[in-house]
Amino acid sequence: MAALSGRLWRRPGEALGRTAAGAVRAQELAERLRAKRSEEEEEKKKKKKQQQQQQQQQQQQEVAAEPARRRARELAALQRVHPNVLAKALRQRAVYQDEEVVVLNKPYGLPVHGGPGVKNCIADVLPILAKMLVNMKAEPLHLCHRLDKETTGVMVLARNKEAADRIRLLFKTRQVEKIYWAISVGSPDPAEGIVEIPMVEREVQSHQPHFKMTLAPNYRMSPEDGKVLKIRKNRNAESAVTQYRVLASSSACSLLELQPITGVKHQLRVHLAYGLGCPILGDHKYSHWSKLAPQKLPEITLKRLKLQQSKSRHLPLHLHAYRLSLPLGTSGSKRIDLVCEPPSFFHRTLRKLELDIAKE
Repeated sequence: MAALSGRLWRRPGEALGRTAAGAVRAQELAERLRAKRSEEEEEKKKKKKQQQQQQQQQQQQEVAAEPARRRARELAALQRVHPNVLAKALRQRAVYQDEEVVVLNKPYGLPVHGGPGVKNCIADVLPILAKMLVNMKAEPLHLCHRLDKETTGVMVLARNKEAADRIRLLFKTRQVEKIYWAISVGSPDPAEGIVEIPMVEREVQSHQPHFKMTLAPNYRMSPEDGKVLKIRKNRNAESAVTQYRVLASSSACSLLELQPITGVKHQLRVHLAYGLGCPILGDHKYSHWSKLAPQKLPEITLKRLKLQQSKSRHLPLHLHAYRLSLPLGTSGSKRIDLVCEPPSFFHRTLRKLELDIAKE
């Protein structure tokens, strides 16, 4: 019995020392566990905050993009409606009528002529429109000129073939004064002038081959001394002359008044983009040469428009046929001056970019 009790007996100091050491180790372990849990909680909080920030940014982007997508859908709506609905919409946009002509404020995104993939166009509903404007026995209206699908503004229709032939001749002989408004990316230098550079259509060789109008100047710069040298004119090029002046500038953009002296296909768009280096806002075709891609916009412009660069493809072309003046009547004694207000999206952009045109 004494031997057994001897094996169990320990010196009091030794037992206390081991107990104290164990308590210290337990405390250290507890502290490490608390520190680890604290770090994990901080990391979770940090990740959660990052996720919330990402979600907020995504929501902001979606909110900013949604109005652009909605407006794009609204602007293309007339391409999908019944012809009678389209004719009624055009009747409501008639701004002038007399015995010779009917003048419309052409809406955005509506082709003048039909073609592949075109469901509705102005030419197809002219007979319906004529009956709505006059009476059930009205003669179909006639096209006198054309505007690009994306261009808005003054468009003249003739009530009979004789009037149409006269007005077409006026356009051909440059007796019609045309004034356009455009919002450009950048500001032309000088602020007023004339662009007189011939144009020709060429195929762009890229991953997606396509055709574009481009400049075909009859001069070039000498690489040796920088002098201007005259070269042989491209036989397929058409003479193109555009007069321009800046009405207002702000937010890395400008409001321009344009007067095309000639009437070459896409003349204003090409002269601004390639001649002056200031493409029209929303002109995704002529903002690049070698590719088809959404227009790249300056940061200040995106900020004012409350738009993400990734959503810039929804921006419509900001080109509007603002005023048209032409002589009417068989003798040309009656001259009419027709003005069409830009569409609401054009005015919204002017306000957002702070392009003040009150003085005009």
